[in-house]
Amino acid sequence: MELIKKIKQAEAQAQEIIEQAKAQAATQAEEARQHRRQLLEKAEQQRKKATEAAVAKAQSQGHTEVENLKTQAEKQRQELRDKAGSKMATAAARITDYLGSHSAKTSQNGAPSRG
Repeated sequence: MELIKKIKQAEAQAQEIIEQAKAQAATQAEEARQHRRQLLEKAEQQRKKATEAAVAKAQSQGHTEVENLKTQAEKQRQELRDKAGSKMATAAARITDYLGSHSAKTSQNGAPSRG
């Protein structure tokens, strides 16, 4: 009888140890899940920050590039205006010279000038 009592106590202790081990394993598993969840949240925050920083940097670079292109385009427009202006002045001078010399020739010939 005493032996059966000891066996039953040993089985009860073993069962208790098993239950404690299961509880401890469940607790550790939950802690591990929470830790992974925290790591994932932290990684997600870092990813968002990196994305926002990259977008901000790209926007800044884009604005800088746009301003540079605007400046370059304005410079090119001004150069074209200057070239066109000098060519128009030259053309106007040639026309004026031509008309002046043409009207002088026609007035020498006795023909009425059209001016």
